[in-house]
Amino acid sequence: MAPVHRSVPLVAFLSAFVLSFPLAGSGEELTVLAPGQDGVTSDVYLEDWLAAEVERCIERRSEAFETMIKSAKACRAWQEDRRAFFLERIGGLPERTPLKAEITGTLEGEGYRIEKILLETRPGFHLTANLYLPATPGPWPAVLVPCGHSHNGKAAGQYQLASRLLARHGLAAICYDPIGQGERYQILDPETKRTHFDDAPHVETVHPHVKLMCTTEHTMVGLSSALLGENVAQYRIWDGMRVIDYLQSRPDILPDKIGCTGNSGGGTETAYLMALDDRIVAAAPGCYLTTFRSLLSLKGPQDGEQNIFGQLAFGMDQADYCIMRLPKPTLIAAGTRDVTFDFAGTWDLFRDAKRFASRIGHPDSIDLAAPDAPHGFTLQLREAVTRFMLRHLAGKEVEVREIPELPDAFSDEELRALTTPDWTDADLQVTTEGQVLLRPGERSVFEINAASAARLKTDRARIWDTLDAEGRRKLVRRTIGDERGPDKATLETVGELKRGDLTIRKVVLHSAIPLPGLSFIPAKPDGRVVVYLHGGSMKADAGPGGAIEQLARSGAVVHAVELRGIGETETGNRRKAFGAGRFGRDNLEILTAYLIGKSYTGMRTADVEAWIGALGGGPIELIAVGEASLPALHAAALNPDRFSQVTLRGMIRSWESLAAAPETHDQMVNLVHGVLRHYDLPDLIGLVGMEKVILGGSADPMGNPLP
Repeated sequence: MAPVHRSVPLVAFLSAFVLSFPLAGSGEELTVLAPGQDGVTSDVYLEDWLAAEVERCIERRSEAFETMIKSAKACRAWQEDRRAFFLERIGGLPERTPLKAEITGTLEGEGYRIEKILLETRPGFHLTANLYLPATPGPWPAVLVPCGHSHNGKAAGQYQLASRLLARHGLAAICYDPIGQGERYQILDPETKRTHFDDAPHVETVHPHVKLMCTTEHTMVGLSSALLGENVAQYRIWDGMRVIDYLQSRPDILPDKIGCTGNSGGGTETAYLMALDDRIVAAAPGCYLTTFRSLLSLKGPQDGEQNIFGQLAFGMDQADYCIMRLPKPTLIAAGTRDVTFDFAGTWDLFRDAKRFASRIGHPDSIDLAAPDAPHGFTLQLREAVTRFMLRHLAGKEVEVREIPELPDAFSDEELRALTTPDWTDADLQVTTEGQVLLRPGERSVFEINAASAARLKTDRARIWDTLDAEGRRKLVRRTIGDERGPDKATLETVGELKRGDLTIRKVVLHSAIPLPGLSFIPAKPDGRVVVYLHGGSMKADAGPGGAIEQLARSGAVVHAVELRGIGETETGNRRKAFGAGRFGRDNLEILTAYLIGKSYTGMRTADVEAWIGALGGGPIELIAVGEASLPALHAAALNPDRFSQVTLRGMIRSWESLAAAPETHDQMVNLVHGVLRHYDLPDLIGLVGMEKVILGGSADPMGNPLP
């Protein structure tokens, strides 16, 4: 990936302004930040700063956990506060509407049978499920089996095997497709037939019209939902709750004997459901629960639904998903060789949850099943979970064995060969089309979110109109997560070079992290001051004959400066981020900031304000390109008197366009949680003053130039 990875699509925007020039003249070195004496380079400054902020949040929670929850009343308050916070951050829950349940087919297995179920969980929005029913007479207890990130969803082998094992032991089991998996992909291309995913050419698709991998879809939906003040987790949680509604409506299911178990992403779903839905009597989240300290230090944040905005700042770690439901029976299922969700963190989490259970007088309400096994719904965990569900849903103590006799020693590969599912993807298909989105009248998640965005536009306009300019600016600061205003920062000159009669000073802004800048000073300044923010690097337009030099030679003092995570402090080198090509190589850092309640827009707005404060002087002409344009617009809206003119190139036209887009590219950096509840970009332009703002070409949600 090219170092200036977000500036590449902006060539079309810049071509009307300046031709393409080299970054520097012959032998000219414009790099400002040198490695420290300890060898630390500038590309990890932001990552290390975020890690320190995460650690402060975790330490605050640990201190509160040790000192604040000693009494029964304090324990209840801890549970209630986190549950209320969790519900608020996913955007609440939609209203219940008729499920219109259909059974579209049946299958007969050995010791069980399957009904193919179609549910309308929201108007025009369907869920596909396989209900495994025991051969013994009902009514039966029932267990939800939400899927992990399997491309074929409910048809994945481990989920078939888990559901089959439960059914063969007298427990109904319903395994259902999450959005973006199985029969519920949300981004289809009916005009093209594919054999492999666009973003993973080595992986076969589950349907010829599916474009993107499930993890990509989840995080893309997460971006759309977060702009509305919601979370893609809301869709997953509501699916599970509506599945419980359906189970409780059936006469052959015991309505007060409901369990839930899932693996990996299904473990996430189980953790969320068990924390929020009291109807779940017994819960066994698998291969997901660990501490954020462990997860973020090793792997980094995971998919969109696994990150709740500001949860670390609030003091909600993953142990709290267990704590919120106690004393209801809970089994943490984990593999000690899990390299995705580190078991050392799982052990720490279990200890916290166990101590909380003891404080409320139920130390036996939570347990841990941890075989010597890798990540996955392995045979050992399937057996342990089935025993657990039989104990708490059926009142039975049963020795569960999926395979009657196993060899004394076996490899993981040999064990997988012994556990073969009964059905193909086609066998388990619920819809005739193979994808619910191909059904007449079906709505996608993006269409639902677009409708929500339209409603919010009306609501926020009513509130915005009641505020004066100062009230609007306070609202903007609260929304981007910067209520303090600009940091106090100092400026240091660290070098100087000449380019003809131009002087180029290398400067460092000492703020949250050191930020580099290049000040171009003409021989005869005419009093104009320009701050030039490029979304790729301060060097991008700084070469001989380039846009910055042209401005300086016209008499302006030009400060080409960088913001956090741009240019010399761009992150993403230590570890490879998932979906780097789709969401930016720095998406792990963006989501880390999200977990601690910060946005890149908010942090970078503070950087712009810090630069302006340190540079001093009179009115400034501000030029911003690409991903620097949103922070620049915010800084100008919050401090309009400091700017004589604001030129923005390559900026998206609105956040509403992102929320409604069926597909986006490299827009994670523009995420501000809940912003569409309060304002959109045109509102900010009004705060700056229409007469001051020049829009030099904008971008669509895929990063393509617009007229």
